[in-house]
Amino acid sequence: MPAPARAEPAGGRGDDDDASPLAAAQRGDPNTFGALVMRHQSSVRRQLRHLVRGSDAVADELAQDTFVLAWRRIGEFRGEARLSTWLHRIAYRRFLMHRRREAVRIETTGEVPADEAASGAAGTGATGIDVDVARRLDVERALAGLPEAQRLALFHCFQLDLSHEEAAGVLGIPVGTLKSHVARGKARLREALAAWAPARTEPP
Repeated sequence: MPAPARAEPAGGRGDDDDASPLAAAQRGDPNTFGALVMRHQSSVRRQLRHLVRGSDAVADELAQDTFVLAWRRIGEFRGEARLSTWLHRIAYRRFLMHRRREAVRIETTGEVPADEAASGAAGTGATGIDVDVARRLDVERALAGLPEAQRLALFHCFQLDLSHEEAAGVLGIPVGTLKSHVARGKARLREALAAWAPARTEPP
């Protein structure tokens, strides 16, 4: 299977254009599968970078694992969901496996997880940053402070632009539960970011 290229093309997910290369890939053509990797790797890597909370090396390794597994199972894809959703589901499962392995390793060695160390270092912000950067950092901190279920629901729906049904399928939860996580997460974000809300002007 061709390895995912490092260059990430711009543009959308291209699901409408997947049918022809997908059919060829399911017939065993690695070159057309490589084209699908190029089309979807940016979104998959973005998902995994969020899940591992900033460890690019780990995210890239998990993305590689995701596409290797997708190539092995491409014949099982039946088009019941978009190809991008299917890939995100595989990526999320690979992340869960990685987290279970890390939990066992940390319990055995007592090491601090790399993502926690990175997030702790990122929290020591500098002064004098502009308003846009400050706002973005506050949003990132507010998202990081959400319960994991709410954070993942918001990320998959709004940053990966999945529908509620697709996000629920990726995360392996009922649609109603996903919608509840989204609503609660949005409410907590509004509260946490209230200082950035436009000031209301009273009519004369």
